[in-house]
Amino acid sequence: MPAAAAVLLISAAACSLSESPVNTGDSDNVSSKIMGTAADAAAGSLLIYVDEEFASELASVVPSDGSAADASAVFPGTGISGIRRIFPGSDREVLTKSSGSDYRYHRWFKVTFDDSESLVRMSETLAGRPDIQGVQYNTIVYPAVEPQVYPYQGAGARISSSAVATGQSPVFNDPGLADQWHYSNDGSVCRTAREGADINVLDAWRLTGGDRDIIVAVIDDGVWYDHPDLKNNMWTNEAELNGEPGVDDDGNGYVDDIHGVNFCYDDYTPVTWDRGSGHGTHVAGTVAAENNNGIGVCGVAGGTGNADGVRMITCQIFEGELYATVDRVAAAFKYAKDMGAVIIQGSFGFDPGAYRNDADYKFGPAEAQAMALDDFMNENDNFSPYIDGGLAIFSAGNNYTSTICYPGAYTDCICVTALGSDGLPALYSNYGYGSNIAAPGGESGTGGVTTIEACVLSTIPEGFTDGEWERETYAYMQGTSMACPHVSGVAALGLAYAKKLGKHYTREEFVSMILSSANDLDGMLEGSKLSLRADNGSLMQMNLNNYRSRMGTGSVDAWRLLMQIEGTPCILAAVGEEQALDLDEYFGGGAEGLTYLGVDISEADKEALGLETDPAIEDGRLVIHPTLYGSGKLTVRAVGGGTNVGNDLINGGQEISKEISIVTRGIAASNNGWL
Repeated sequence: MPAAAAVLLISAAACSLSESPVNTGDSDNVSSKIMGTAADAAAGSLLIYVDEEFASELASVVPSDGSAADASAVFPGTGISGIRRIFPGSDREVLTKSSGSDYRYHRWFKVTFDDSESLVRMSETLAGRPDIQGVQYNTIVYPAVEPQVYPYQGAGARISSSAVATGQSPVFNDPGLADQWHYSNDGSVCRTAREGADINVLDAWRLTGGDRDIIVAVIDDGVWYDHPDLKNNMWTNEAELNGEPGVDDDGNGYVDDIHGVNFCYDDYTPVTWDRGSGHGTHVAGTVAAENNNGIGVCGVAGGTGNADGVRMITCQIFEGELYATVDRVAAAFKYAKDMGAVIIQGSFGFDPGAYRNDADYKFGPAEAQAMALDDFMNENDNFSPYIDGGLAIFSAGNNYTSTICYPGAYTDCICVTALGSDGLPALYSNYGYGSNIAAPGGESGTGGVTTIEACVLSTIPEGFTDGEWERETYAYMQGTSMACPHVSGVAALGLAYAKKLGKHYTREEFVSMILSSANDLDGMLEGSKLSLRADNGSLMQMNLNNYRSRMGTGSVDAWRLLMQIEGTPCILAAVGEEQALDLDEYFGGGAEGLTYLGVDISEADKEALGLETDPAIEDGRLVIHPTLYGSGKLTVRAVGGGTNVGNDLINGGQEISKEISIVTRGIAASNNGWL
């Protein structure tokens, strides 16, 4: 690791750098340069954005590897003692383009001084210099509330009827899959659970399990990259793995970043995972724990057992009680982009209400975190051929409030709210305008009864709970932190399928597909539900009407996203009853009068839907009787332009066909959702 020792200043440079006045300009101009407030900001440091000339002068003083230099000659008489780059390696960059704007990472620095110094006074002093264009308070960023970790007691007796008994999807041999109700909910996990209240991923696995080219950056506390269920799906920096220890072998400004970087310290010490709750490891398991490897649990995009899961980078910004600051998070965003990540998975945020709107979040001539986040999301050469720009997915927060947290609330990000196993909003989940989509986050106390198994099951570092080996490295947690990686995993599956089909999207197009593939939620939000507050144990009656249009577009659905990518329309069908489904939307207004040649469906799709009789066409409608919650495809064939298909001897029409996806839920709703 590079030492944080001070770098000696060349005397000529020192004279040049100290010539700028300490405080000039009118007070209005000074205040306009200052971003944020001193409230909830880290003591003893500020972030500065300098002009191009000053940046060039500092290049001879401040190392590129992120280590500190002596700043006493740069800022004489101010009490500032140290200076370092926010973005290591940035002196080697001339320009990074994003949305027509020039993002100059080499112009960002962090200055340090004694913790007793006034942040307000120091910010005004720095803002008074004409060569400093912005001063930013180093605001603290918090994890989405410290979660409770509940021991996992091993694979339970519940076997999902829609998963294992019928074999309609890959029957992965991971013993904990049957306890991951959030993937396939048969309604048995607790008395309030609702069958089908899940992410509908089992059938999606029949189409794709992931792809090694899709990289997800888990920005959280450290991921245990040697976890038996994670190690094969971790991104590896081959240059550092095969290079010399203690050397920045790939020249990216970070030493020995084999699976990622620990941003908690200025010298970027190795990633740790054993000094907190295991939050990052739990999140990573939901995204991409290795599937079909005979141990533990499954990840949403963890592959099919053929080394085809997505890969994850660990970007550590929390360590126990050591919370992240703006500069660390900004550096993590840029690192994720530079290392090829196409998805940021972030279960963290500022306190609710810390920012009122996007303009507030981006206040000033530049803002380090928003700048790096914008650069990640906007088109540049680092992204895969399947999408232009990266997907930034964040949790809404667990503050029991109708205000969601930034950066999730930032318009271009995907903000995820949490549902319980009943498919209804979880009591702890933040909600409100700016929420984009909901996903299972688990809820231990609904209906006045505590059921730990109704939380989300995933991986954790060893040593957190007692018991056998499997039990030591798997546990239950609940929160929007647990909901968020479900959406990240589904997005990763979607990108893997886009690659498989040779599709290409802009970021905006792909986000639109994710949000419009959701199942109806508002149609369920009537009346109330009884829930237990995890923080104080009190029972609360939730008025579900308050959540209407404030949880996002609906609940995330993996299968429906893949169908959008495929271009296959979906019809919702009710489970347990024979029904006739209208085909006008798929064959035009004259569907009733067409001559139909039949319905083709594979045995695998029949099993997925629990069809005991073949679907048929009666009076221009598709007659079907599904008995299982699931998803499948069928093809309806008809004659266009006659009652017979024409041939050499008979005048007739052409055979036309339409592939349709059937998604079974409870009661189909008029808005194409489900109840």
